[in-house]
Amino acid sequence: MKIKNKLLNYIVLLLFIIPLNVFAYSSYIIPGGETIGIEVNSKGVLVVGFYKVNNSYIGREAGFLVGDKITKIDNKEINGINDLLETINKTETNTVDVTIIRNNNTKNIKLDLQKDTDNILKTGLYVKDEITGIGTLSYIDPETKVFGALGHEIMEKTTAKKFEISDGIIFGADVISIEKSDNGSAGEKNARYDKTEVLGTINGNEISGVFGSYTSSVDETKKLAVGEAKDIKTGNAIMRTVIKDNKVEDFTINILKINDSSDTKNILFEVTDERLLKETGGIVQGMSGSPIIQDNKIIGAVTHVIVNEPTKGYGIFITTMLKEGDN
Repeated sequence: MKIKNKLLNYIVLLLFIIPLNVFAYSSYIIPGGETIGIEVNSKGVLVVGFYKVNNSYIGREAGFLVGDKITKIDNKEINGINDLLETINKTETNTVDVTIIRNNNTKNIKLDLQKDTDNILKTGLYVKDEITGIGTLSYIDPETKVFGALGHEIMEKTTAKKFEISDGIIFGADVISIEKSDNGSAGEKNARYDKTEVLGTINGNEISGVFGSYTSSVDETKKLAVGEAKDIKTGNAIMRTVIKDNKVEDFTINILKINDSSDTKNILFEVTDERLLKETGGIVQGMSGSPIIQDNKIIGAVTHVIVNEPTKGYGIFITTMLKEGDN
């Protein structure tokens, strides 16, 4: 009898320690559509270019490459540009040992600093430690307060690589004008934003979007059911976005094709709404993350415009974003 009890306890223990691949997102979420400001901070300082000091590109000649991430100088951790400047200004020598990450490998480079005509030490490096822009809020999970936006990762323009972030915020924004898309040229939203109106904190920049914790109030009466990939069909649907001020509106689209083999280009659609076509020419930059709704279910979010045919675009399955946000 004692042996059986011990065996039973062992089985119960196993049940508790075996990891279960269960996602915690809700069956009902609040669709977004609001234009938001996005600011993300990098892990370390990113090298994005070079400038001459006393007629020499001292940074490039030392061995730096665009895309290198500076993490330490003389073994002192560098978390941002202020750290870099403070460390350089306090150095007692003109040569510093810089630790970088390049292609996931750590490397050390000796950098000979030089003084310019104003007797200020220079590195010869253009650097960046944050990115600020606009996008569209895709959803808020009312149960977990997790939000998702954009439907794709934030890329650093100079390096064309995913921006590795430490943290960030989302904040309120109003659309003040739109540059229309045309064949061969994607337009964009122009927005005025207020960083003091913080709506949430960012903790992830992933291939399927930007994710974090929503800290502002939510209206649970706006919840919609989550549509699985199997629920989606070709035909009429709605894209929810802002084209003026902060007014979220629904615009008609036509789903042309469903592709479950892509990471982010799962839903091919065309804009059919005459007003949207007149105002924007189709999909424009800043619409990324706009929720796609069909049969009163949120099924996806806009990710890409087809530049040569901007009346058409792609969307990601909303379930893909929800799973990533749940991780």
